[in-house]
Amino acid sequence: MSDAAPFGAGAQAVVVGATGAIGAAVVRRLTGRGLPVLAVARSKTDLDALASDCELVSPCPADIGSNEATAIIGAALTGPVRMAVFAAGLPVRGSADTIDPDALAVGSNIKLGGLLRLLHAVRDRLVPGSRFVTFAGSLGLEPRAHEAGPGAVNAGVFNLMRQISLLYGPRGVTTHTLSPGPADTPRLRRIVAAVAAERGAAEEDVWQEYVAQNSLGRLPTAGELAWAVELLLDPEADLLHGSVLYLDAGGHRGIH
Repeated sequence: MSDAAPFGAGAQAVVVGATGAIGAAVVRRLTGRGLPVLAVARSKTDLDALASDCELVSPCPADIGSNEATAIIGAALTGPVRMAVFAAGLPVRGSADTIDPDALAVGSNIKLGGLLRLLHAVRDRLVPGSRFVTFAGSLGLEPRAHEAGPGAVNAGVFNLMRQISLLYGPRGVTTHTLSPGPADTPRLRRIVAAVAAERGAAEEDVWQEYVAQNSLGRLPTAGELAWAVELLLDPEADLLHGSVLYLDAGGHRGIH
């Protein structure tokens, strides 16, 4: 029996940011459990490439930074939503001294506004047992001096997800915030290259600075982060409703 069966033959998942490293890994995990996935991203070409690898993937080109995405995603849904996952990345960086203030608005529009656009697109198809899931980086809980955007915007995501949990928990829909630290992804490799160039440092030295932020001695992979999303398909994951699941390999320093 597939994981979609208890929700009916037409049940599906929605993954926003499906063509990113983490989003694509989530898509692979969910389809591996037999769950059809509506894959949302801006690039139709990248979505078509993702769908070509699995017949359970349906491409849905949409810009989650635009209100039009709500109608586009909603129109592509055909049955109950087993799980909705927001895995879009944050395209801003810099300290409070260097970041363009407008970039904070851009980041908020994608991560906060986008989260609401996804919610509004799927809310009429959420049923008892559905999961609403997002990623919010650890900098939202433990700020550092040089990452104003991820710190401020992800702090808002933690708050917004708690609000959503209060609204939807009584309806039997559970909400889950996954909080990774730095992960071994192409995006982090690009950031490391940019930081190394800014400092005139070796990329490997900068990379090891990120590794040193956790106590595991290596960075998590996209596949490992996606494993946590698959875990939420289990009925026992009801008990994780409204909480934050830390996927940072021992990087958090505070006791939460």
